[in-house]
Amino acid sequence: MVADLWWHEKIAKNTGFTRIAGIDEAGRGPLAGPVVSAAVMLPMGAVIPGVNDSKQLSHKNRERLYHQIYASARSIGIGIVDACEIDRINILQASLLAMRMAVDNMNPLPEILLIDGNSEIDCPLFQKCIPQGDAKSFSIAAASIVAKVTRDRLMDRYHEDYPQYGFIQHKGYPTKTHKLAISIHGCSPIHRQSFKGVVNRQCRLPLSSLENPAKFRQPLI
Repeated sequence: MVADLWWHEKIAKNTGFTRIAGIDEAGRGPLAGPVVSAAVMLPMGAVIPGVNDSKQLSHKNRERLYHQIYASARSIGIGIVDACEIDRINILQASLLAMRMAVDNMNPLPEILLIDGNSEIDCPLFQKCIPQGDAKSFSIAAASIVAKVTRDRLMDRYHEDYPQYGFIQHKGYPTKTHKLAISIHGCSPIHRQSFKGVVNRQCRLPLSSLENPAKFRQPLI
């Protein structure tokens, strides 16, 4: 964690940008469920104590900060790409697509994007990639929290439809319990059939059975 989490935002502001958004995603590693991205534009210097890389925070703190970020933000956009599309275009491209969708869903739009990672997205806006940006930029850290909480809530809802997999516990990540459930029950319509841990169990489903998660695309406040 850098001493000043606003350093990258200050550099952008000194360059002449006033609408600065951080972008991060959640859900690249799971065997099931969507990849979710969030783009967050906060007022410069916004005070939200505790904002940090979402992976370093407890569930309780992420939930608390999620509400505070929504209350403080100038603009937030969410992008969701489902398991079927992940299988079709691969997880990297799906993550970048989710990021583009998140930006498209912002109002007002930012002037510059601070992106967690090494890859720019297909977007005409100015962009700056920041490896491990969720630990170096306040805006990206806020986006990581929003993306993580949004995805966790989606997986909690999917648990109601497919309780045999225990999504409410592991959120689709490849735990021993989850792998055992796949071995016993096969895969569900939200499993990523191209992923190791799913494809090697030869659980195939017709595309017509795949559920469209579009109903979850609004922010879950």
